[in-house]
Amino acid sequence: MQVIIPVAGVGKRIRPHTHTKAKPLLHVAGKAVIDHIMDDVKKIKPSEVIFITGHLGGQMKDHIKTKYAEVKSTFIEQPVMDGTAGAIKLAKDRIKEPLLIIFADTLSDADYTITLKSKDEGIFWAKEVEDYSRFGVIITDENDYMVRIVEKPDTPVSKLANIGLYYIRDYKLMYECIDEIYKKDMKTKGEYYLTDAFQLMVDKGAKIKIVGIEGWYDCGKPETLLETNRTLLDQGKTHEIKTKNSVLVGPVYIENGVVIEDSVIGPYVSIAKGSIIRKSIIENSIIDEDAEIFQAQLRKSLIAKNAHITGVFKALNIGADSEVSLGDADKT
Repeated sequence: MQVIIPVAGVGKRIRPHTHTKAKPLLHVAGKAVIDHIMDDVKKIKPSEVIFITGHLGGQMKDHIKTKYAEVKSTFIEQPVMDGTAGAIKLAKDRIKEPLLIIFADTLSDADYTITLKSKDEGIFWAKEVEDYSRFGVIITDENDYMVRIVEKPDTPVSKLANIGLYYIRDYKLMYECIDEIYKKDMKTKGEYYLTDAFQLMVDKGAKIKIVGIEGWYDCGKPETLLETNRTLLDQGKTHEIKTKNSVLVGPVYIENGVVIEDSVIGPYVSIAKGSIIRKSIIENSIIDEDAEIFQAQLRKSLIAKNAHITGVFKALNIGADSEVSLGDADKT
């Protein structure tokens, strides 16, 4: 099986962090978003993982080549952001096997290994939601096969939200349908949508099974990234280190190589390697690599790589290499 992971988006909703870091490299519960995905992908032993890159694509390539050197990986740049179908179309000439497509804006508890025994022409994962009007939803028949995808319906035609995770066994038909939407110039808001190609597949007789999941976690906005961090920590993705004269209130994920002194950390805090925390109280926050925090009280905060915080008592959302200092904090 081959895997395509589109990662070309600029991540506007989670700026300023994505000004300097590719969105899938943002940390949650102790590791990058893409690492949560790749650790699950490795379980199906793919023949190749194809990344469709764009904004800060070099960071993605360096990260994957370093951390997942044992996985055959290919990187294709998406020069024109013309939609999700456009991203998948770029890999057409490389695809020779059944295909798993994973959009990296969200994490889920989907079991990728069910694809290894599936005889269906496709599997799409979906999550039942109450606020159906916010999502593309999938209408199924009595046997849980897809009938139609509807974008953000005004009426409750379905509560099964499309989560952006697809297994395609009949990849040739999928690419025929992508070519067709380009030929017919089937755009939505100026872009070519992969879901329109999937609808054509079903219209042509493809049997695509819909599998429900319980966990679906958004990583695309500051507030949802923090919520996802909480959920994953609650699920046991935790790690603690030795500290000096400090209290860790679990669940937390503190990477090795973090210095914590005279502080109270937690609950729901993730801190990346190289960070130094002194005389501070931090809860419900994510601290990236090499940050320094002194005499601060932080909650519901996202602190980027190499940021320096002194004497702050509030929620913060600051980018890499920033410095925030309030008052005359004693640095001894």
